[in-house]
Amino acid sequence: MGEPKFSRPRTQTPTHPWKQARIDEEHDLKERYGLKKVGGMREIWREKSALRRHRNQAMKLIGRVDSTEGHYAKEKEQLLNSLTKKGLLQTGADVGDVLEINVEHMLSRRLQSVVYYKGLAPSMRAARNLIVHGHICIDDQRMTVPGYHVLKEEEDSLRYSENSPFVDPEHPFRKELETLRYQEEDEEELEEDSAEEEES
Repeated sequence: MGEPKFSRPRTQTPTHPWKQARIDEEHDLKERYGLKKVGGMREIWREKSALRRHRNQAMKLIGRVDSTEGHYAKEKEQLLNSLTKKGLLQTGADVGDVLEINVEHMLSRRLQSVVYYKGLAPSMRAARNLIVHGHICIDDQRMTVPGYHVLKEEEDSLRYSENSPFVDPEHPFRKELETLRYQEEDEEELEEDSAEEEES
């Protein structure tokens, strides 16, 4: 049973520690999502464990002959509502769509990723630094946990905290960020134009 004071770990480690394909995949995810340089693998395993729980629950509901009534209907509705609020499913999705969620979807809902996607930081690593040093808040709550999963309804209230110097639009960091954003947009337009020329 275990000691009641100490909860069992919810993060499952890989069954085989030295599979090269898995290690290469996790190193790639660690770089793309700006995870810890030491310990970043555990952040990936945490997301994979959460994803496994969602999938197991979905497969249990799919395997039922009739899950449209009673307890199973309620469980199915709660699962879909929960994943929709977390931004992992679109509104009106079915329980089968839960099996389409992958670890990249889970990583993209972390606070660190959402801060980068909203244009508050020039890179994933920079987003992590901003969060850890208290420059980011949701409503009036300062956030310091990069792995926090942002709910869909919280995205619009994500901003720089009031005590942060980056609130000022004239701050050099904000100006540099705008310059980088324009450069990225120009690069994307050039890539699209070259792709269209190749197709024609």
